[in-house]
Amino acid sequence: MTDPPKLLKELKDKKWISLSHVVTSDIPHFEAFNKLKTEDIATIDEDGFWGNEITIGSQYGTHIDAPNHFAKGTRDLLQIPFAERCLPLYVIDISHKVEKNPDYEITKEDILDFEKEHGQIEPKSFLALRTDWSKKFHDKEAFINKDDKGIEHTPGWSLEALKFLHEERDLTAIGHENLNTDPGLKLYENKALEAEYYWLSQDKYQVEVLTNLDKLPAKGAIITISYPQISNVSGFSAEVNAIY
Repeated sequence: MTDPPKLLKELKDKKWISLSHVVTSDIPHFEAFNKLKTEDIATIDEDGFWGNEITIGSQYGTHIDAPNHFAKGTRDLLQIPFAERCLPLYVIDISHKVEKNPDYEITKEDILDFEKEHGQIEPKSFLALRTDWSKKFHDKEAFINKDDKGIEHTPGWSLEALKFLHEERDLTAIGHENLNTDPGLKLYENKALEAEYYWLSQDKYQVEVLTNLDKLPAKGAIITISYPQISNVSGFSAEVNAIY
C-alpha cells in the first residue's frame, strides 16, 4: 500500500487544473439570487486587520447542489462526505454539437458512443459535460442566451441520459458548464427542471458552472470538490479541481 507522503508526492507531480470560475458581483448567475455583495467591516489602517462581510446566494458561481436543493428528505451539504467528493472523472465532449445547436441535450446514445471509444464509465464516478459554454462566461447575455421572447437557448442533460447514468452506470455525481441541468428550451416547454429534479431526487449531487473542461482528458483524471462546512444549506460556491 502506498504511504500518504509518497502518494502526495506523486499527486504533486501531476497536472492540477482549476475548474472553478472566479466569483465577482458581475458574473452570470441564476436570477433568483441577488448579486454578490462584499463590505469591509474592518481595515488595517483603522482596526489593525482587514475583515469583510460577504452576502452570497447558495447557488452562485461554480457551485455544488446538494440533493435537498430540489428533493425533500434527501441529504444536505454537510451530509456529503469528502470521500464522495473526490472521484474518478470522465469528461464527455459534445461541444461540436452545441456549436451547431445551442439547445442540444446529451442523449443516452451520445454516452454509448463515448464508451465505445473510451470504455464503459465506471460506477461511483463523476461525469462532466463539456459544451464549451464556459467560454461565454465573460458575457452575461451570451451565457444566458435569451431570445426576444425571454427563452434561454442553452445546452444540457436529457432525462433519458440521467436515468441511464443512475440506473445502469451508478454514477455518483455529474457536472456541467452552464447554470442549469436541463436545456433552456426544455425549461420553457415543460415549465420545470425535470432532469435536475430527477438527478437530485436520487440523493445525488451535481456541480454547476464548471470551466476548463477543455483542458482535461476524456478519462483518467480525479476531481475534488471543496466548500465551507455551513449547516442547513442546499448548496454553496465550490472550489473544484482536477488532477491528472
